[in-house]
Amino acid sequence: MDDLTCIIIGGGYAGLKALKQIQETTRDMANGRRIRFVLVDKQPGHLRKLRLFKPTTVEEEIMIPWDDLIIGEFEFVQGTVTSVDSEEKRVQYVDVQGNNARIDYDLLVVAVGSTVRRPETDQGGIALIDPQSAADIRERWHVNLRKAADETNPEVQKRLMTISVAGAGISGIETSAELALSMQKEAAALGLNSSNVSVYLLNLQERLLPGVSEKFRRKLDQELSKCGVTVLHNRKAMREETGEVTLNDGDSLKVGLLIWMIGLIPNPALRGMGLPLTPDGQVLVDESYRVQGAPGVYSIGDCARIVDPKTDKAEQKTCFEAGIQGIRLGKIVSADLEGQLAPIHKASKSNMDIYNIGLGQKGVFWIRKWGIDMVMTGKTPGKLKKLVEDKASYLR
Repeated sequence: MDDLTCIIIGGGYAGLKALKQIQETTRDMANGRRIRFVLVDKQPGHLRKLRLFKPTTVEEEIMIPWDDLIIGEFEFVQGTVTSVDSEEKRVQYVDVQGNNARIDYDLLVVAVGSTVRRPETDQGGIALIDPQSAADIRERWHVNLRKAADETNPEVQKRLMTISVAGAGISGIETSAELALSMQKEAAALGLNSSNVSVYLLNLQERLLPGVSEKFRRKLDQELSKCGVTVLHNRKAMREETGEVTLNDGDSLKVGLLIWMIGLIPNPALRGMGLPLTPDGQVLVDESYRVQGAPGVYSIGDCARIVDPKTDKAEQKTCFEAGIQGIRLGKIVSADLEGQLAPIHKASKSNMDIYNIGLGQKGVFWIRKWGIDMVMTGKTPGKLKKLVEDKASYLR
């Protein structure tokens, strides 16, 4: 019987987990067919998006070469997928030289994830979207602090030592804390009063992280305050112009830098692939991650509309959920190949709530299960978060 080709589009957390799990679950297939695995991604390596905030303060490499990952044998194709022909079972893509090319498949996993929502060009500031923008942010606040060290006008000096982060999701929280701690350290080294460093986290909601316990939220607020982050609730940045951020309530903040972190949207590349999508651009899948009307095609992660069939509740868009989906997808693909009954989706956190948020070298860990609401702070959550991130990226 002929061997099979399995293509994974997207080398993020969901794509890597899918690749690893399908490799493992199909290794000893009874029918003896071998599977050739091909990973297609536009990036030259695996981008560790969970660490995107790190290069805003230090030079940390978050683009990992594919050969440095602990994962089974696969071929890598660098390119941007332009279309999927589910009838001919063919993927069209543009390679790094701009040439059109194609690959035939037997199995296809679409895991292109999400992209950061960008502000309009006239809204000012910098959107944290990739390693280059992270490096630009690091350079900007370093330059501002050096200017502040030579500034004699107290108001101008204060503005140069102030940053506003627009968007209070987990990434916004972690970025704010990282910046506040690093800026305080650098300010002191420059002879500035580190207490004059201000980082404002703008939260459009009344409280941080809707859905978490009050116990966790209070502790998170306290730890952010210790880091030097001021959370402004019910506040939305409208635009930044010449060092002044206009807010939705008419107030304004004088800042040296505005950083946009206003959420995620499904990867826009999906709209050109020819797959069935929801109105907001997510891939339509059944309860076993099979793409509707496209035999042999599956989709998981941020780019897929995955719903718990029991509760009709959509899955959250986190690395944790993507990992669980990848594990289940391996079993689904194996079952489909063997003609067996495949597993179906169920909520990754159906029996518990869990968050682990990094705040510099420390963190805040929360778990709620069986009526127990436990919060842990300090270095242990920070180390645990780093360990989980490294495992999700299959680092050596």
